[in-house]
Amino acid sequence: MTADQRTAGTSGATLAAADAVDRGDDPARAMAEDAAEHHLMTINMGPQHPSTHGVLRLIVTLDGEAIVKVVPDIGFLHRNFEKIVESWSFAGIVPFSDRNDYLGAITNEVAVCLAVERMAEIEVPPRAIHLRVLFSELQRIISHILFYGTFGLDLGAFSPFMYAFRDREMGYALMEKATGARMLYGYNRLGGLRNDLPDSWFRELERFLDYMERQAWPEYMALLIENQIYRERTIGVGRLTPEEAIAWGASGPILRATGVAWDLRRAAPYLSYDQFEFDVPTGKNGDTYDSAMVRMLEIKESIRIIRQVLRILPDGPVLGRVRPNIRPRPGDYYSRVESPRGEVGVHLTTDGGSWPYRLKWRAPSFCHLQLIPLMARGAKVADLIAAVGSTDVIMGEVDR
Repeated sequence: MTADQRTAGTSGATLAAADAVDRGDDPARAMAEDAAEHHLMTINMGPQHPSTHGVLRLIVTLDGEAIVKVVPDIGFLHRNFEKIVESWSFAGIVPFSDRNDYLGAITNEVAVCLAVERMAEIEVPPRAIHLRVLFSELQRIISHILFYGTFGLDLGAFSPFMYAFRDREMGYALMEKATGARMLYGYNRLGGLRNDLPDSWFRELERFLDYMERQAWPEYMALLIENQIYRERTIGVGRLTPEEAIAWGASGPILRATGVAWDLRRAAPYLSYDQFEFDVPTGKNGDTYDSAMVRMLEIKESIRIIRQVLRILPDGPVLGRVRPNIRPRPGDYYSRVESPRGEVGVHLTTDGGSWPYRLKWRAPSFCHLQLIPLMARGAKVADLIAAVGSTDVIMGEVDR
């Protein structure tokens, strides 16, 4: 096939899919029919493929092993979160938000609480503010540990997956002792937190941090990140430029891997992040290797932040006074936090009632799925697995 024929096939498949959408037909079928005319092959990856990190379908057009076109197809896990909460109380939304990004449940809760607390002018005790920071960073560590394990598994490395689940259990044990749940916590409340913690819990947390810093993190690096086979599978694969990442709304480790040092904890501080010192890790090439390395370095920075919280954590209550029936002034309110995957935003519109008129959830995974066609340019099928894995998407917050 000549270069001109390949170009014609690519544009033809794209136009065929667009025309099919306009007619209400299946874009995959239109792409397959058009691809056949140009000696290309269109296949489905998912929605049950084990490497798609959820119920995601990718319509992939191939020229042999080379990827010509990728179209993400979402909607298989639609949960109707935004519509459901239009009839719920503001307090009831907080624990329900856990289900969006179930690996970043604490940061979801914080995002909702910040929006409602700003809207209803609720004061949060200093101890609760610092503990929210602590739990947000502990959540980030646990999430990045799981990313390390699953990303290695996507690339054929089984041992890192076992190491990650070993250490993830330690983090979940801490979460369970503090909140009563392993993954979906419902720990944040409007005005603070549900309960305080005993001194023994903080001592156990410090032992976990010591273990992660001195033993687990060096093992992660030696076992996978510094492995030559892993480096050859990831360096230069799924590369994005800073301009592309910004244009498509990327945030979190994906954006920082391109060299853009944008972190809401530093750029637009919330809670008490402006009281702590930490670095914002960045990459240089914007590829899958850099996005993984950014997450690994963020584990160490999260440990650093938690240690600072423990040093200055004040005494006092963890829950402020909140009216039983919140009826805020009509208006629009927005809050955003730095979740393990990027910027989570909550846009609340209220008409003065005791429930939201409209809630819009800004999900980083939704933005990052749009990057996959860019990351797959000139790649092979195996590289597509690496590109999807490096985005660390959670489909619960995509199909919200």
